[in-house]
Amino acid sequence: MKKYFLIAATLFICSGLFAKKVKFSVNMTGQVVVDSLGVHVTGDFQTAAGFTGGNWIPNTATMTQEVADTNIYSIIVDIPAFTKYEYKYVNGIFAYQVEFVPIESRVLYNYIDNRWIYIDSLANDTTIIEPVIFGTNAPIGKHLLRFEVDLQNEAAIDPTGIHVEGTFQGWNPAKTRMYSFDGHVYEYITYIDTLTAVLSNEFKYLNGNTIANAEVIPSPCVTANGNRETYLPKDSMLAVICYSGCVDCLSIGISENNFSEGIRISPNPTSEFAMLEFNDKTSLHTICILDVEGRIVRTYKNYYNSYLRIEKSDLNSGMYFINISGANKSSTLKLIFN
Repeated sequence: MKKYFLIAATLFICSGLFAKKVKFSVNMTGQVVVDSLGVHVTGDFQTAAGFTGGNWIPNTATMTQEVADTNIYSIIVDIPAFTKYEYKYVNGIFAYQVEFVPIESRVLYNYIDNRWIYIDSLANDTTIIEPVIFGTNAPIGKHLLRFEVDLQNEAAIDPTGIHVEGTFQGWNPAKTRMYSFDGHVYEYITYIDTLTAVLSNEFKYLNGNTIANAEVIPSPCVTANGNRETYLPKDSMLAVICYSGCVDCLSIGISENNFSEGIRISPNPTSEFAMLEFNDKTSLHTICILDVEGRIVRTYKNYYNSYLRIEKSDLNSGMYFINISGANKSSTLKLIFN
């Protein structure tokens, strides 16, 4: 009897993999005409969801017009969890009627231009894909925020996965699992209300799913609360930074040495310019200036002089990170332009 119970339990668990409900939804606001043959979603989930004809068939997964908001069309499917899916919405039934997906929402890996989502839960609920406006990045009243972190310098990846927690999801370390297309860079897409997007959104990455697994963020890019932060005046893809670092992994290097002692930058804060003074004046340096979202806004390569004058010029007021690398060493400083 015990043997049959174990077999039944195993079958139940396995069948549960196919019981995760996912709701695709799209907002057709702004479309001059919604095709009379309906709105559809097409992707690599269709076979798993039971649609005939295979994946990427544009006319089988018909979406239903919602009552509460007639601009929104949706469909609920049962598909396996712990899987990445790619998809697009279709205004009609033909492949040429698929939407053009903006770059911030695309897979991008191998130049693929589909939308994507990773289903990371078997919870007895429905994963709701928010109703983005057809052919755009985000739902009405929201900005897209795409997190990207590189784990290539970590010795091991926790079996529970890579996560991101922050103000956008209530600081739950186990709630938001990230997905990697290449085994190094892990990503997650969410949407932030435009009214709060311009405020500080703090977050941090975790190699695992508990607070104990959280990264230790270096002082040049850490907030007073010990987190990272970003501001969202528009749909934004954060620059790929190294886990527990302030810049990309290539800039940090696996055997990074720090030579910040003796490097000076003044005046700081400043309203016009700052002078960067090096402590190893015989070496070549590469200096990258990054904004608070990790984007490189200015670069000085193979710089040899003892001082570098950094002009505010076309830079906006705010905080910047000055990454200095050379002679197998690197350092990052903060600079504030008033």
